[in-house]
Amino acid sequence: MNMSATNKLVTIFGGSGFVGRYIVRALARRGYRIRVAVRRPDLAFHLQPLGGVGQIHAVQANLRYPDSVMAALAGTDIAVNCVGILFESRRQTFDTVQATGPGLIGQAAVKQGVEHVVHLSAIGADADSASDYARTKAAGEAALATHMPDATILRPSIIFGPEDDFFNRFATMAQLSPMLPLVAGGTTRFQPVYVNDVAEAAARAVDGDAMPSTIYELGGPRVASFKELLVMMLEVIGRKRLLAPIPASIARMIGSMTQWLPKPPLTVDQVKLLAHDNVVTDAAIAERRTLEGLGIDPMAMELILPTYLTRYRRSGQFAAEPGRNGAQE
Repeated sequence: MNMSATNKLVTIFGGSGFVGRYIVRALARRGYRIRVAVRRPDLAFHLQPLGGVGQIHAVQANLRYPDSVMAALAGTDIAVNCVGILFESRRQTFDTVQATGPGLIGQAAVKQGVEHVVHLSAIGADADSASDYARTKAAGEAALATHMPDATILRPSIIFGPEDDFFNRFATMAQLSPMLPLVAGGTTRFQPVYVNDVAEAAARAVDGDAMPSTIYELGGPRVASFKELLVMMLEVIGRKRLLAPIPASIARMIGSMTQWLPKPPLTVDQVKLLAHDNVVTDAAIAERRTLEGLGIDPMAMELILPTYLTRYRRSGQFAAEPGRNGAQE
């Protein structure tokens, strides 16, 4: 435990989500007091065992309502924002959550005397992007910097881990379908990063070990194409599936039909994202604005994927280890 941290209060927006819960755990282990600002505090009870008695508590806050953001930051020393969405639903829009929300946090942070803000964005954030997701990620960074120019920005590539929305999504598809789609031919490159490594980066930024006014790009040790990632996933779960290239035009048509589902498998905006590589830039590597620059040795996918994807094997986690090229069903 970092005894110097025990009197500091960190407010984490979105702390009950996939990435947020790991940030909560990393900071709790350091001894910080943690306030988790979420829309539904009653759904955040699973976070309390991650810390000591009274160390972690949840409060209601919604990035659509400035007063709730202001109240959540009262008495806060450091704020972390990891709120983000992969698709829009009702009032949870990209513009509201990802473009406007960070600015509200920055504005409230100044008024409440918050020392520092750590903000999770995404590799590919671009004000000129055709993707609403990428465009609003860039807009959110800019809105935050308007009020908190010293904020530390973390841009991860695809994040993997037990609750991820990438490998789990396609592993579920592989259970139900004899074919998996290779959008844009499956050539788009990614640099998946382990959720614990992202959480550790955020925690080190809270500790003050990251440079202020700096954008860090977080990627794992391996760059792989979309197709290579699906092949790796299939090997782990021991299933053989046809990988079928789908032209962008067809993918957009599919996305337009499925994006209205409660949890769509594909949206038009995601098709736009898949047109561009999602990897750490050469500039970030040269300037050590990376995990390695923060002193973190990134974890390899090959070591982690088998720890949570085994449930998708034909006989579940107790199935025999599949061969290198996947098991024939």
